[in-house]
Amino acid sequence: MRNKGKMLISEFFLKRFFCFLILFTAFPFLVYSQAVPDRVTITARGPLQVSEVRVKLGDSVLSGDILAVMKRADGSKLTLRAGVSGRITEWKMEPYRSFKDGEILGVLQVQPLIIETNSQEKSEFQDPSLGVMFEQMQDSTGLARIIRGQEMDWSEGIGRVLMMLIGFILLYLGIQKKFEPLLLVPIGFGTILTNIPGAGLSEPGGLLYYVYEMGITTGIFPLLIFMGIGAMTDFGPMLANPRTALLGGAAQFGIFATLLGALALNWVPGIDFSLRDAASIGIIGGADGPTAIFLSSQLSPRLLGSIAIAAYSYMALVPLIQPPIMKLLTTEKERKMEMRQLRYVSRREKIMFPLLVLILCGLLLPSAAPLIGMFMLGNLARECGVVDRLSDTMQNALINAVTIFLGLGVGSKLLATQFLNLETVGILILGVIAFAIGTASGVLLAKLMNRLSSMPINPLIGAAGVSAVPMAARVVNHVGLQANPQNHLVMHAMGPNVSGVIGSAVAAGVLLSML
Repeated sequence: MRNKGKMLISEFFLKRFFCFLILFTAFPFLVYSQAVPDRVTITARGPLQVSEVRVKLGDSVLSGDILAVMKRADGSKLTLRAGVSGRITEWKMEPYRSFKDGEILGVLQVQPLIIETNSQEKSEFQDPSLGVMFEQMQDSTGLARIIRGQEMDWSEGIGRVLMMLIGFILLYLGIQKKFEPLLLVPIGFGTILTNIPGAGLSEPGGLLYYVYEMGITTGIFPLLIFMGIGAMTDFGPMLANPRTALLGGAAQFGIFATLLGALALNWVPGIDFSLRDAASIGIIGGADGPTAIFLSSQLSPRLLGSIAIAAYSYMALVPLIQPPIMKLLTTEKERKMEMRQLRYVSRREKIMFPLLVLILCGLLLPSAAPLIGMFMLGNLARECGVVDRLSDTMQNALINAVTIFLGLGVGSKLLATQFLNLETVGILILGVIAFAIGTASGVLLAKLMNRLSSMPINPLIGAAGVSAVPMAARVVNHVGLQANPQNHLVMHAMGPNVSGVIGSAVAAGVLLSML
């Protein structure tokens, strides 16, 4: 009896212990479940302006549904999505309405299970009258949206009209003046498309939005363009006279000088460039459009449109910008100077060069490997002689198709709030200065090398160190022929010209690794 009583007592305390243990273990979870809110208050983080409203008061939404599209103070778009399922019980969102930091936008009543019946939907839905349909059609026209947008924000009204005019100007420059038509025509057309009110092509869900996000934000389009350029590039002139590679490096001085100039512009009211912005602007000095787009998409997406327009516009204006600088820094005698015939470069040298450059890039500057790697892949396909079909695709079909979407993607960023401001004026001015400094640096280094070397170097070829291939080399040849009709410099100028492409990619890699 005594042993049985002890067993009953032990069993009693054991049961109490396990009950206490279970309660102690479950208590935090009970507290947590009670702390889960049944409503979510949506507040603004920073100054915001509503661009588009997708839901209304009383609507039921699922987790991940888009509630509204808003615009930040810097002009960038913000997509507001529902984090939980529920019903909108308070909603202050209206098109073009502005909100301050911390202001309540709406309230979402959490409902884990949403049930809607067809009969309810049918009873709630009523066919609009003919007058209402005509009124809605009138309100949806582009003219009505421009007028209504002007009342809320000038960038949604007259700003869109001005940007469409800029798009037509880009089309004129590309078609009539033949200024970089392969890029300016799709960029101009993309600018017009993205500024059509109500079309939503550059907003989430629009074609241009996905073109930009998938091709430019990821950096795929500029890299594919670089591969195509590599397949069209002949490194023979540079390998035949390796000293000219130094001229391509000297021309990149304009990149870093312009970076400092961009930071100095912060003294001007209305201009606020960060170090990453300044680095993106500085790359314009390399006169390499794909590199400028690649770096800007990584460091300063908000300035991508302005930087791309400046880079490609000034590349097209190389025949107007460079000759006065070249003539100012050289004498008539120097411009008449003839250079020796280049030596023959073997096929083995041309195959080994891209492989060697890739290895050195991987060991010393991995951040530049995407640009350098794709460039050298295209060049290897050209020189190895066993993949002619691939090389032909890179040079023609692939690069042409990518160029179309690259131009449209850049055009999608040319919005009034991001382009019509003092910062764009500063970028355009800095672009001219960058080209001038790059041209002058190459010419001055060529003059110095000519003094230190017994082999003559015409200082004009230093101007080809900027990456505008092959336009810069053609300009050098033209200026040389003006001074001496027998002075053909185009092949000699191709050496610094192609080395300038490598130099700009290396400069971009340096900036990426530092910032």
